[in-house]
Formats: sequence, C-alpha cells, structure tokens
Amino acid sequence: MKNRQKNLLYWGIAILVVAGIVGGLIYYSNQPAPLDELAKCLGEKGATFYGAYWCPVCNKQKTTFGRSAQYLPYTECSDPGTRNQNELCANAKIEAYPTWEFANGERMTGALSLTQLSEKTGCALPQ
Repeated sequence: MKNRQKNLLYWGIAILVVAGIVGGLIYYSNQPAPLDELAKCLGEKGATFYGAYWCPVCNKQKTTFGRSAQYLPYTECSDPGTRNQNELCANAKIEAYPTWEFANGERMTGALSLTQLSEKTGCALPQ
C-alpha cells in the first residue's frame, strides 16, 4: 500500500508541474511581445515588407521581430512550393528579397535594423 501511495504522490506532483508549465506558456503567449507596437506601426505608416518564404534573409528579418512578426506588413512574393515570383510582386517590380518599400516610395533591400525601420517610418522603438 505504501508504494501505491508514493506512486500517487509522484503522479500528483508531476501533473501539477505540467499544469504549471502549460499555464505559464498560455499566459506568456497571450502577453504582448516587446515589438508588437513597432510591427503594427510599420504597416500603419505605409511600409511594406516584400519577401519570399524560401529567402534566408527574409526569415532573419522576421526572426528579428520574434512573436511580433505576425504583425509585420509582409507580402509573400513566391507562389507556394516554388521560387516563382507571383504577379503582385512582379507588377510591383520587386527585384530582390527582402525589399522594404516606404510610404514615400523609397525602397531598401536587405534585412533592416529596428533603428532603420524606425527612422524611415517615424515609428517609435520600444523602451
């Protein structure tokens, strides 16, 4: 009987630990990320980030924003499963990835720093 009680105790502790971890992950995933406002502001200020799913530099740019990448004003330029440029990006004359286009029509290619993006759009950097 003692072994059974020990096993129940261990299982109870294990369940509490797992529940705590899951609860913490849910809580964390629902909290705003530090770059959410910057990523949202870029789109509000008319910036567009043209990229391709297969482009390592584009993926590096997204990684810079972490969870906030979901708010970037991103336009996918490749057709799914190919490296072919889609019509939208061909019509926009996008020649390299990533390309950032700003409200004034200026374009910059390559992964841009948060400071560069802030300067080009007037969006505030997080404190």
